[in-house]
Amino acid sequence: MILPISALAANIASTSGTVAAKTAIRFEELGLSPVALSIGSFQLKWYSLAYLFGILLGYWYMGRMLKAPGAPMAQRHADDLMLYSTLGIILGGRLGYVTFYRPDLYETPLEVFKVWEGGMSFHGGLIGVLLAIGYLVWRNRLSYLRVGDYVACVVPFGLLFGRLANFVNAELWGRPTDVAWAVIFPTDPDALPRHPSQLYEAGLEGLVLGIVLMLLFWKTQVRHRPGFLGGVFLAGYGIARFIVEYFRNPDAHLIEFANQTGMSMGQWLTVPMILIGLYLIVSSRGRTAKPLPATA
Repeated sequence: MILPISALAANIASTSGTVAAKTAIRFEELGLSPVALSIGSFQLKWYSLAYLFGILLGYWYMGRMLKAPGAPMAQRHADDLMLYSTLGIILGGRLGYVTFYRPDLYETPLEVFKVWEGGMSFHGGLIGVLLAIGYLVWRNRLSYLRVGDYVACVVPFGLLFGRLANFVNAELWGRPTDVAWAVIFPTDPDALPRHPSQLYEAGLEGLVLGIVLMLLFWKTQVRHRPGFLGGVFLAGYGIARFIVEYFRNPDAHLIEFANQTGMSMGQWLTVPMILIGLYLIVSSRGRTAKPLPATA
């Protein structure tokens, strides 16, 4: 009996999926747990520690950069900025997630503030950090672009740890695939082999972008061109995120949005980042760094 083409295609797809499932990595085999420490009813999760590690490492690296000639602020400014930025990351990240991805949570206001249950948006956190920089600059009469350049160099630390924590949490996984490194996540109700898109983001947004910014800061003089490093970060992150979104599975409640608009919510949010980043890079040629005010 000759099968119709549609039935034959479905049969091939089913066979391919079965083979991929047999060769895929099962998340449980990795021995990872979202809980780092458990004492009685108290649980300390890697997701929380990832934010802590990212902030502390970023603070340490900021101190190293401020020792280089021509720094736009003093160490005491960095101390204040750490506090402001931490608040901006937490509040902005959570409100950004609710606004961009889960507006339905506004119907139950208490759910909005349950940060410990997960659900943070990078774009919301970025807005929070930008506001934190603005407050610091306003209080101390500093250069917004130059302070922003230095902050841009430390953000990849947080992105790296944050995306690794997403992987450990078995969340934000990718689209179904048959690649050799596909992972079957226990949180996937379909139990399909999927792209470990969290690791793609950790590699591109955290590791690669971080190394590029380090090399530009220490091996060139572009840190004296206000806005350049910030522009590289915005454009670099935007491009990396735009690419990874093709491998990342859209949130269930946003699949229809992606189908209607042709791009995911994450991609739409990166477009202005890329454009602003490119503008800052190009326009930085006409800007020069000014000395730190004596009274700052």
